[in-house]
Formats: sequence, structure tokens, C-alpha cells
Amino acid sequence: MKTIRIGQGFDAHRLVAGRKLVLCGVTVPFEQGLLGHSDADVAAHAVMDAVLGALALGDIGAHFPPGDPRYQDADSMGLLREVAALARGRGFEIGQIDVTILAEAPKLAPYIDAMREKLAAAAGAPLSRVSVKATTTEGMGFTGRGEGMAAMAVAVLEKE
Repeated sequence: MKTIRIGQGFDAHRLVAGRKLVLCGVTVPFEQGLLGHSDADVAAHAVMDAVLGALALGDIGAHFPPGDPRYQDADSMGLLREVAALARGRGFEIGQIDVTILAEAPKLAPYIDAMREKLAAAAGAPLSRVSVKATTTEGMGFTGRGEGMAAMAVAVLEKE
């Protein structure tokens, strides 16, 4: 009988000048980027938390502490590879990843395919099992005012 686990993740970061905007490992041209200890890839962070949640292993802060200098400006795709390896080490494969990015600007539709490809490669999952979507909050809240971005993710892990 197959074992299935589901985890959810959420992350949010402030937008600031002088930083690259990196989402799912893709650098998106924009006048601001996300502030964080690592590359602040809000979507990748939500996915990592979803996978860790499915494994009941805490969150990314427990695995990659924000005050640890080893993770200063870290590539979140590399961190996701480590989290996916934790899942495989426990006998799980990633059955599905679904992430939604909340941002008023920039428009992310032109970058979605590249984001899916990068996310799938880092997670070690087939592209057909990785979904990336983007939406606005219709001008409401911190994302609507352009103060930051957020992401929500769900991960399904499977074990034979």
C-alpha cells in the first residue's frame, strides 16, 4: 500500500531596492527584489516548507537558520535540492508541487514555464507534477500595495 503525505508552506518577504528578484530560481527583471538572508526566493521557501511539513521535520528556519552565515545570499534552488534529498532519504518521492505566488507586480506569466522547469529540476520531480501560478490581491494588503510578495505551496510526497 502506498503512503501519501501532504504538506503546506507559506512565506513572505519585503520588496526593496538594490536586490535581484528571484522566484523559483528565475531572475525576473524588476526594479526591486526580495529582502532576506538568502536569495529570498519566496516561492522556493514556501515549497521547502511544504515538503518539510509533509515529512513532519519542521520548517526551513530550523534547517537553514537565517542568522547562520553559511546561508547568507544562499541559492534557494540548492537548499531545495537538500530538502528533496531529505525526502528521498526517507523513502519518499515528490508526487506533486503546487505553488501560488502573490504579487501585484511585475507580471509573472512570461516566466512561469522557466520557474516550473527550475523548480522541477531542483526538487527532482517530473515537470508534469510541478505547478506554478501567480495572482494579485487586487490592490489589497501588503502585496497589493507593492510592499512585498508572498507564496503558498502544497507538496504531496509518495512512498511505495
